Amino acid sequence: MIVCHCMNISDHEIHAAIDWMRASDPSALINPGKVYHALGKAADCGGCMPLFLDTMRKNDNLSVPAHLRSLRKPQAEETPIERQSGSN
Repeated sequence: MIVCHCMNISDHEIHAAIDWMRASDPSALINPGKVYHALGKAADCGGCMPLFLDTMRKNDNLSVPAHLRSLRKPQAEETPIERQSGSN
């Protein structure tokens, strides 16, 4: 299936690029820009980005390397004021 019509990128190409990047560097953080670069292309209009990201997320090799997972700070609970302002 074609994911990016501007650059003619298929879901198979996205998965192949992710697999190649993960095999080349197991600790690499993989993002859409790096996938485009690995394919020798660049994003154009951005209309494909939701489908591009969904396609990337389906790849088992996309996960964040184990040694980097602990870097994310736990989110603090919302204060009562923040909860009230979010419900307006």
